[in-house]
Parts: sequence; C-alpha cells; structure tokens
Amino acid sequence: MKRVRTGLEQLLSRPSRLRGARLGLIGNPTTVMPDLTHAALHLKDLKGSKLVALFGPEHGVFANAQDLEEVGDQRDPRTGLRVFSLYGETRVPTGKMLAGIDVLIFDVQDVGSRYYTFIYTMLHAMQACAAHGVKLIVLDRPNPIGGARVQGNVLDPHYLSFVGMHPLAVRHGLTVGELALMFADELKLVLDLEVVPMKGYRRAMDFEDTGLPWVLPSPNMPTVDTARVYPGGCLIEGTNLSEGRGTTRPFHLVGAPWLDPWKLAGDLHRSDLEGFSFRPCYFTPTFHKHVGEACGGVEVHVADRRKIDAFYAYLVLIEKARAQDRKKFAWRKPPYEYEYVKPPIDILCGTSELREAIEAGRPVRKFRERFESEARAFEVIRAPYLMYV
Repeated sequence: MKRVRTGLEQLLSRPSRLRGARLGLIGNPTTVMPDLTHAALHLKDLKGSKLVALFGPEHGVFANAQDLEEVGDQRDPRTGLRVFSLYGETRVPTGKMLAGIDVLIFDVQDVGSRYYTFIYTMLHAMQACAAHGVKLIVLDRPNPIGGARVQGNVLDPHYLSFVGMHPLAVRHGLTVGELALMFADELKLVLDLEVVPMKGYRRAMDFEDTGLPWVLPSPNMPTVDTARVYPGGCLIEGTNLSEGRGTTRPFHLVGAPWLDPWKLAGDLHRSDLEGFSFRPCYFTPTFHKHVGEACGGVEVHVADRRKIDAFYAYLVLIEKARAQDRKKFAWRKPPYEYEYVKPPIDILCGTSELREAIEAGRPVRKFRERFESEARAFEVIRAPYLMYV
C-alpha cells in the first residue's frame, strides 16, 4: 500500500520556500513525520531559516492538559524554544508573540468534527497573521473520519463559540487545508496564506488507508474509532452524563449513576441507529464527572463505520437517557469553552432548538431529514474548496 505524504513531508522535501525566514510553529504531539520525529526538530535543523518559537493549541504543545484546562507559556525542553500558549490568557496569537516571526506554520492533526478547537486556533492564527503581516503556511493532514461524507446540522451563526466559530456541518468532511481556504474566502481575510497539500490522499480514505501512524491529538482521543464517534460523543459534554472521561474508553462509554444500562441499550437498539451496537455496562470514572461512582450506561461500538451517523445517534442516546429520570438528568451549565451565557449543549448543537425539542418531548427522529438536508446543502458550499478527489 502506498503511504500518504503529509504536508509536513512535502514542505521538508522542498524547504527552499523557507530560506531566510524566521519561523513559528503551531503544533502538538501530532506534528510529526511518519517515523514519529517531531517537526520542531526538523525545522530547527534547517539551514537558511530559523525556528524561533512554538505555539500550543488546546491541551498544550505536549497535549497533556485535560479538557477546559488552561495552559501557560513554557519552554520546550527539546529545543529550548519559548512555547506560547493559545489556550490560556489568549486564544489569538498577539503582536508580541509574532514579533520576529516572518512565517507561522500550522501543523496539527484535526479529527473532522465541528467542535474540535484546533481548527479555530488555526482560524485565529489566520486573523492574527492578516493583522500583523505574517505569512501563514498550513500543512495538510488527513481527515481521519474521511472526507467523502458530510453529516449533521449546520451551525446557526447566533451560536458562534470556540467549539463552533464558523457555520460548518458537524461532520464537515474537510481537511485543515481545505478549511483554511474556506475561512479565508468566506471571512474575506487578506493574508499571505499557503496550503501545502498532501500527496496520495483521496477523500474516501479511512485513516487506516493512509499508512500514517495515529498519534492521539488530545488526552481523550486515543484511537481513530474515538474520532469516529466524537461527532456525537462530544454532545455528552453538554449534559450531566459521563462521556467516559476518566476511563480508557472516552466517548465510547456513556452513563450516569442513576441509569439502567439494559433499558438504555434496549431503547437504543430499537432506534434504527445503523452501524452501531450498544453494550449495557457499568464503569467508574477515575476523574471528571461522577468520579469514583459506578455509572450505569452503554459502551458504544462501531460495527460498520461506513453506515454510522454519530451526531444523530448520540442525540437519541441523550433523549433516551433523559427519559429514564427527568429529575436526575440535567443540562450542563455555563461557563464552557469561554461561553458564559448560552448552555453548552446549545453551542455544541449550534442551536437551542434540539435542547428545547428534547425538553418538550418531541422525538429527535423528527429532525433527521432536516439534518440530511442541511448536510447536502453544506456539500454544495464546501465544493469550491476541495483539494482532493
């Protein structure tokens, strides 16, 4: 099998475009060559250019901070370089951070869901580079859940937040390079932007087809299958249900101390959720929600990844879990991801309508056709920015 060559590999194979430039790198543990050596080490050793600073997105440059945990500036022990945090006092690179940098490079593995904040760190970097006259190079990487399928609703701009800064479908099917082109065009950003494409990538590829190693981009994204359920699994963050943080199966395990796992699994199996199986189970989180408490719930298994619709499936899961005990179920309250007014579930869903429907007892299945219609409409919107067939 021929391996996909990432944007990082393509850049390092022709580094002359960096000659004479002072470089900054937005990265984390996924910012590696196929042999798992970090881009910072390669860029630091390049002749004719100079790597002067690193920048870390959410979870930090080492991806060791948990969700919602702010990270401070630090120093990289491998290179000795200053590391600026873009998930702490600021999420936008400042003029002071960019002083002395000619070219800012973005190379972070995304997971293909609207909520994942790395793509908005990239958007903030685009805005900062436009404001301060710095060139931005985006090194493309695969969308690990595939680029052929689009699913879920499109975010209402009234619900913009750091888990949704652009009206994307939940499963948008775009690479970070394609998203950069979309952001620049639709937001009318005037900047010197270069996207370095991959070689050998096709939209319908599963991540396993790329020949590239999976490096967890955040502490609770250990496998590619986790990324596949994340378009729905992240919604659990907007509730008082455990999303499996504090276990070895985050986003696959969902539950709460008051849930009957067999009833929940049975309700889900009767809900026409293609490609999924649900195992009734108990689990005890070692941190996060319900720490130290035995939670009844389900383990979500991906039986056929080509059929799943995680966004819809997890909305049904929330609906069925709430129906077991409306008094014990609760929506998470703000603040959440720098939003202090709107409920977290609303900014994740990109609308209040889904929460209101569940509260009113209106079945989630009534929204399924609308989700499909919005996804098809988004496919038309994204078409001009597609770089791969």
